[in-house]
Amino acid sequence: MRILFLTHRLPYAPNRGDRIRAYYLLRQMSRFASVSLFSLIHDDVEAAEVTRTPFAARIATARVHRLANLARGAISLPSNRPLTHALLDGAGAAHAIDTLTRPAPDVVVAFCSGMARFALAPPLVELPFVLDMVDVDSAKWRAMGATAGPRGWIYRREARTLAAFEASAARRAALTLVVNERECETLRALAPGAPVTVLPNGIDLDAYRPPDPPVAAPEVIFCGVMSYAPNEAAVQWFAAEVWPLVRRAVSGARFTVVGSEPTAAVRRLAAIDPSIRVVGAVPAVQPYLWASAVSVAPLQLARGVQNKALEAIAAGVPVVATTTVVDGLPTAVRPACLTADTAESFARGVQSLLVLAPEERRARAELATIANLGWDARLAPLEDLLRQAIERRTARS
Repeated sequence: MRILFLTHRLPYAPNRGDRIRAYYLLRQMSRFASVSLFSLIHDDVEAAEVTRTPFAARIATARVHRLANLARGAISLPSNRPLTHALLDGAGAAHAIDTLTRPAPDVVVAFCSGMARFALAPPLVELPFVLDMVDVDSAKWRAMGATAGPRGWIYRREARTLAAFEASAARRAALTLVVNERECETLRALAPGAPVTVLPNGIDLDAYRPPDPPVAAPEVIFCGVMSYAPNEAAVQWFAAEVWPLVRRAVSGARFTVVGSEPTAAVRRLAAIDPSIRVVGAVPAVQPYLWASAVSVAPLQLARGVQNKALEAIAAGVPVVATTTVVDGLPTAVRPACLTADTAESFARGVQSLLVLAPEERRARAELATIANLGWDARLAPLEDLLRQAIERRTARS
């Protein structure tokens, strides 16, 4: 089998949520097919990783120029074109994709709705197409549309225009994949009759398995890309509303924010409160998780599966999270989580875990059943799903 895989970020290194799933999809597909990879490249750091990217037989890229794309997006506001498509564009993308179509792939796999538009345009439009939507992005923009002012109008416009495209793409795809049942229900409501299947996220169990006994220090951690607005908002809310309550109850507690691209507002948290540490990008998050007592995921807006929660649990660290985060997690890991949505209940959850003995906290994390949540097991159906999609498209033609 020959596969053309389209991704909006280079799927290497697997150091953020969207790259993680794409990386393991690429690895899995390379085991039963020859995979050609097209990726958009956003900066010099990402560009430097192209030659190190494993599993792809061939790679072509196109550079995203953010300012030019923002200008094109602004011009397109009176139209029905999603801003996602304007922002996720690269100079020479069509030519780069064309270089990977000889010989023609048996199937095109587009990662997220932002890349589906390439699969639905020449030279790929006549080929069998599978969309890994991951989660339904338009639902996220719809939730963010509650924001007042011009920004809220832009979010609502994006929700409307992207939902229309997602519905069309799901109907035209031979198969659309999503990460959990919540996203499956959302997409089926958006595109009734479209073939949709859940292909869930996994965990790299060996990479996160704790090598040492649990720590005694009252260390609380949040992991995530900090330029992502829901992550930034979550950390700011936790620091302002929850953390003072925790500090009053637990002497010596510290809160560490780990993740690339922390905004100025997030960095200011550490300048204001010495018990808060913002470390930015790190080579690996595991040492920080293993040195923590509790992981928090206080997101008010969360689609799909929050890898940060899965990774913490695999690292032996219990999680306090909002309902919207917990509802997206596999049922098997939820016993390792405390659910809280108000500042007071969130603080009580964190405190209740911090006052436990280290072994009791580890035991709470180990209530999760994760043995069957490795990436190999979760992605095992992928080969059959792609072959069935090819057969379905061939029969339709």
